[in-house]
Amino acid sequence: MKAALDKLGGVGAVVAAAACPVCFPKLALIGALFGLGGFAAYEAQIVIAAQLLVLLALIGHALAYRQHRNRWLLGVALASALAFFVGLYAFEPLAYAGFAGLLIASSADLWRRILRRRRKPVLEAEITCAKCGFRKTETMPTDSCQFFYECSACGALLRPKAGDCCVYCSYGSVKCPPMQVAAR
Repeated sequence: MKAALDKLGGVGAVVAAAACPVCFPKLALIGALFGLGGFAAYEAQIVIAAQLLVLLALIGHALAYRQHRNRWLLGVALASALAFFVGLYAFEPLAYAGFAGLLIASSADLWRRILRRRRKPVLEAEITCAKCGFRKTETMPTDSCQFFYECSACGALLRPKAGDCCVYCSYGSVKCPPMQVAAR
């Protein structure tokens, strides 16, 4: 749900603005092509809806920032929302720039999410012995978790720490592939 707020708000604001011929005449031309011209009688309500949808898009980007920590996406969303409100009440071209910025930020976030889902899990991890500190790079199993690992330097038998599923999650440089997939 959180992932869809910014897209819903951004696209919804543009669609709402496309139905307002007085406030957004350039978008209203596009809206008329798609049959939104009939909503001109409800322009006051649509302007309020556009403002609410821009705020919804901003909230969606703030929630998405908590997950991806990408400052530039949040910065573009904040600047775009500010440009929209300044443009709505002072200088009309800024409102269009605000719409464009929200669509760009939402599209970039969507593209980042798609790429993240396609990324394959890391199969190599450096495992560090808890007893002697010896490090060795190992290939992790892809379909299961490894519960025991014998250190090749000191012979210690490593077991997962409490709350971890395997030795790679406890002592490896990367979590095991099933946990990497689950994190996505």
